[in-house]
Amino acid sequence: MHSIGKKVAAFIIAAAMLVALAGCSGQPLSTREKGTGIGALLGAGTGAIIGAAVGSPGAGAAIGGALGAGTGFVVGNAMQNQEVQQQQTQSQLQSQQTEIEQQRREIEQMKSQSETE
Repeated sequence: MHSIGKKVAAFIIAAAMLVALAGCSGQPLSTREKGTGIGALLGAGTGAIIGAAVGSPGAGAAIGGALGAGTGFVVGNAMQNQEVQQQQTQSQLQSQQTEIEQQRREIEQMKSQSETE
């Protein structure tokens, strides 16, 4: 039983080191990557707890980590896609506002010209 606890601890430490290493890649993690990492860690922790209850915390942590990573990826991907869509909408809105301002200036200029004539 003592060696199983060591395996679980080693797995959790390895997962944490992997996340820390990914964080040092020079670029910030994307929402998709954050979701995958958080899901993997939460899944591994939950799997280890459930696995310990049935006598196999290492297998529980591995299975939970894999399922958590998959779920985290799906959720993170959906969130990232929504962020991209919001950025595109914001960009279009800014472009339209710029165009409206330009048209207002042109209208004011045309009014000034018609008043001077």
